[in-house]
Amino acid sequence: MNKNNTTEEQACSLNGCLFFTTVKLSRVFGKIAEEAFSKTGLSPSHALLLYLVNQKEEILQKELGETLHLTPSTITRLIEKLEHKSLVSKRCEGKSVILSTTPQGLALQKNIMESWNFLYEQYHGILTEEETAQFLTLSKKLLGKLENN
Repeated sequence: MNKNNTTEEQACSLNGCLFFTTVKLSRVFGKIAEEAFSKTGLSPSHALLLYLVNQKEEILQKELGETLHLTPSTITRLIEKLEHKSLVSKRCEGKSVILSTTPQGLALQKNIMESWNFLYEQYHGILTEEETAQFLTLSKKLLGKLENN
């Protein structure tokens, strides 16, 4: 950046930067999501993973990673915490790892859904339905192109 730029000019440059704006949005959403899921005792990532396991009752670890776009090491770390809390169990079949729900994990499903609904209410109505659809379409386009590079 040019040393002669004023703070105002730098702010304008940042606010026009797609990377800066999406990271900023992610941080704000993250903070709101942490608050929404605090009553479950889980982070939003752990709650989402448990929600998906509960939905299917059994799911391949690899499928979870692909669905959530997370690396194998990240998925493993998330699962270990859920396993430690007895919310999921895992078993190996050959090279595949299969996750299963537990009674304790299923018991949290209602709280997880309430948290998702609370989170949704925090941002619902800010954008119109058309704006939301456009945002999702543009985000998917960006993700598709950037992931393939």
